[in-house]
Amino acid sequence: MEHLQDVIKRPVVTEKSTKAMENSQYTFYVDVKSNKAEIKKAIEKQFKVKVGDVRTIMVGGKKKRRGVHVGMTPKRKKAIITLKEGNIEFFEGV
Repeated sequence: MEHLQDVIKRPVVTEKSTKAMENSQYTFYVDVKSNKAEIKKAIEKQFKVKVGDVRTIMVGGKKKRRGVHVGMTPKRKKAIITLKEGNIEFFEGV
C-alpha cells in the first residue's frame, strides 16, 4: 500500500463484533489489496496500541437487482485484530 491511512476503511459495529471487544478483539473493513503486515502496522500507528494477532476474511459480494438489471456489490476484506495490551478508544461507549 502506498499510504497506511488507506489500509483501514471503517470499523465493523455488529452485535458479534461488539461482544468480541470484551476479549480485546476489534473488527475493521480494510483494503482488499492489503496484507496482514500492512494492517498490523496501520493499526499500531493510527491507534497507538500493540497488535498481537491479525486474522483476515474475504467477504464476497452479494447479488443485487433493480428491476431487470442484475449486478453484484463489491467484495470486501474484513480484519479481526487481537491486541496484546491497551484498547482502542474509538470504540468506547459502543
